[in-house]
Amino acid sequence: MALKCGIVGLPNVGKSTLFNCLSNAKAQSANFPFCTIEPNVGVISVPDDRLTKLVEMCQPRSTVPATVEIVDIAGLVKGASKGEGLGNKFLANIRETDAILHVLRCFDDDNITHVDGSVDPVRDKEIIDAELLIKDLETVDSRIAKTQKQATTGGDKVAKMQLEVLLKFKEALDQGLPARSVEIEGADEQKFARELFLLTSKPVLYVCNVDDASAVSGNAYVDAVREAVKNEGAGILIVAAQSESEIAELDTWEERSEFLAEMGLDESGISRLIRAAYALLDLQTFFTAGADEVRAWTFIRGSKAPKCAGIIHSDFEKGFIRAEVIKYDDFVSLGSEKAVREAGRMAVEGKEYVVNDGDIMHFLFNV
Repeated sequence: MALKCGIVGLPNVGKSTLFNCLSNAKAQSANFPFCTIEPNVGVISVPDDRLTKLVEMCQPRSTVPATVEIVDIAGLVKGASKGEGLGNKFLANIRETDAILHVLRCFDDDNITHVDGSVDPVRDKEIIDAELLIKDLETVDSRIAKTQKQATTGGDKVAKMQLEVLLKFKEALDQGLPARSVEIEGADEQKFARELFLLTSKPVLYVCNVDDASAVSGNAYVDAVREAVKNEGAGILIVAAQSESEIAELDTWEERSEFLAEMGLDESGISRLIRAAYALLDLQTFFTAGADEVRAWTFIRGSKAPKCAGIIHSDFEKGFIRAEVIKYDDFVSLGSEKAVREAGRMAVEGKEYVVNDGDIMHFLFNV
């Protein structure tokens, strides 16, 4: 499973600049609203020192890192859900993402126009939140209209279940609460809720775009955002997007490290953002490693071996027999799979094994 994140925010807050940091694609970036006319989509590799070490040891014919897909849409404005600015078609571009990266302008610069005339990240956040919520309410109301008759007069049990879920969402949205605040019980109910692709049901990572001087500890704008979202269960990340984009352009690791050190940072905002997104969605990584290929696979924390096998191929899950598991530290310290086997450090696990972050897996199956 590849992580897919959508970048949202008002115009001129640094969305496309952040996208340029994250992706090999170079989105147009300029000092005017609606610079991004079509949604930019970039796929980036997840930085992971463990994968680099496994490649060094195995010398495989191919290497496949875990990836994150980033969708950058045009800047939204107040009324976007009703067609203001470039309209609500852009909201549809983030419906099927796993998480939202909400970029907030937390820096002063008289040379960069703010669409609302002044810098106020909390106000900006509330504008975007309202547009996402209004769009969700529109979706829910539309589905209620289609489902209500079947549920109340047709005796359709599935429609009745769906209506109950829809009404729960409507109650919350009418009160200005996001869909993720609604607790949905039951596997069928949860599946239906996911299929609605409600924008406010998605986990949010607030990306505070700051100036270089605030890149390490933030500033008063960041403090205000932190206070405003303290009860949301959302993540907050501080990034100096303009400098990060310059770092991304440097050719060597040494040059990038030197630039970061000058800013007082140990690692790039890209790495911190991806790690924060993984934590937000409770994601981890397991590996497959051999002479043919070394590959990183993304899975949800707590997944059992058959489920992880299914990430590689559905047949692996259907016909799962057992899994051979090597701990990453054992592989590195002993030097090879052969040495791990000889040392008796390879575990053979069944269907109830909960895969751990960093496990090196070999699945045996029969279909």
